This record gives sequence, C-alpha cells and structure tokens, in this order.
Amino acid sequence: MICPKKLEEGSKVGIIAPAKKVSRQDLEMAIQILEGWGLEVVLGKHLFNSHNQFSGTDAERREDLQSMLDRPDIQAIICARGGYGTIRIVDKLDFQGFLKSPKWLVGFSDITVLHCHLYNLGVESIHGVMPLLFPKQTEQTIESLHQVLFGNDSHLEVRPAALNRLGVAQGELIGGNLSLFANTIGTVSEVDTKGKILFLEDVNEYVYHLDRMMIHLYRAGKLSHLAGLVIGQFTEIKDNEIAFGPNINEIISELVQEFDYPVCFDFPVGHEIHNLTMVCGRSAKLTVSKEEVLLNF
Repeated sequence: MICPKKLEEGSKVGIIAPAKKVSRQDLEMAIQILEGWGLEVVLGKHLFNSHNQFSGTDAERREDLQSMLDRPDIQAIICARGGYGTIRIVDKLDFQGFLKSPKWLVGFSDITVLHCHLYNLGVESIHGVMPLLFPKQTEQTIESLHQVLFGNDSHLEVRPAALNRLGVAQGELIGGNLSLFANTIGTVSEVDTKGKILFLEDVNEYVYHLDRMMIHLYRAGKLSHLAGLVIGQFTEIKDNEIAFGPNINEIISELVQEFDYPVCFDFPVGHEIHNLTMVCGRSAKLTVSKEEVLLNF
C-alpha cells in the first residue's frame, strides 16, 4: 500500500463536500483548528453550493473532488461531511493524476465508498472526523486525526466489552460504514476481506436492516476469512413496533461464532463524540484480551 506523505507546517489541504450540503458557518471551527496546525486551507469551488439535499449537482461535486485529486500542491483532501451522495460520483472520477501524486483523503460514513475505492488502487486513506463534526467531538478525537495526518503511529487502547472474543490478529485495516461497505459488493469498489481486519459502524438504521446487511456480508463471504473484526458504534438505532429481538452486537456475535478470529465490540469509531482515527489499508495489530483491547497501526 502507498502511504501518502505526512503533512507539515505550510501544507495545503483541500475541503470539499461530495455528499450533503454544508455552510461556511458549519466549518469555521474546523478551519481554525486546521490553520492552527499550520496548514493552508483551500476550499472547493462549489463547496457551499446547494442542489436539493446535496452540496451542488453531481457534476459540481465531482468537479471539486476531481480538482483536488489532480492538484499536486494539495497534500490532503478533507471531506466536509457525509450524508449521501459520494457513491453517485465515484465511478466518474479519474485517479490517474492522484496516483502520480498520492495524498491523504479524510472522511467517514458516506466517504466509505472512497476508502474502499482507494484501497483497491493501493493507497491508504484516513477514516476520521470531518469538519462539520469538529464542534461535537472530544479533543482526543480531533487530536487523533492530527497525529495521523502528521505521520505519527497510533496506539489505541479501549476497555473490553462483554461479547468480545479474545485473540491476536494482524492484517490491513479495511471497512467503515456498514451500509456503504455492503453496497460496494459487486462493484469495482468491492474489497477482498481475506486476511484483513474489518471495522464496521453505522447510524440511523433499523435493527432488522442491520441484520440484513450483516447477513449479506456473511453470504458474500466477507466474514469468513477475516484476520479480525472490530465493531464500532451503532448510533441512533431504531426498532420496529414489534421488537426485532437481539441488538446489533448480539446479531454479529451469533453470525461469526463459527469463525475463530478475535472480535471486539463498542470500539470508539463511528457517529459518536469519540470517533478515533483509523487508517484504511494500513497494516495493524489487534489484541483482544480480558483486560483491554489494543489496536496498533
């Protein structure tokens, strides 16, 4: 995997919105923090456009992302927010210029499709907090993004969860939002999960839909040959009037019981205030013990 160059004081970073609309006011805190890190912030031409729920038409959002991919002076592309829309433009992007001058791409949730796509191109990318959410995040969340962008290794340590399965795994980190990850199956963005450490999170879904997507991953062979499984935060989950029954952790625990890789639950990655940075494509070591969970990359 290609690791883009670490940022340093004076590096230019571009902010674009490949999905839902966003305002300048929404981004003020993040821009101040990024500039406080010594970075020069470059805003996409159509960043604050509006087209229905999107930050501009498909063509405008694609133009902004393509421009940042092509510019050799931009060292990181930071997605302002998620929502929905990135999957509408990914197949019309040209990555030839990007591959000549690889740079960090940052985001999560709807941006998962880009992480999967870049993984298949052999380039690491950053699953991390986006500017819209900076005001709602813990200091550790924002600092974890800072550390990764500037080239520092990560050593994440969290408390054990009740359904964890103990063990040690080594492999490349892949994954992100469950809905988007499942929707890459059968496309050019689909990722081979064999020997990988898969991490998953989601937001605002019904329990039965989460069950259906996890079964889809199982049936597609995405869970059978993993090195390890990291289950993140599942936020604002809804249930039917007649309760589905098991919660998401119980659903996943039962679904993977036939496999022998380590599994950890309630990892701080996803749509909560504590959303630690992960590097997609980075070789990592996952240690799940009775006392703690360690993820080093």
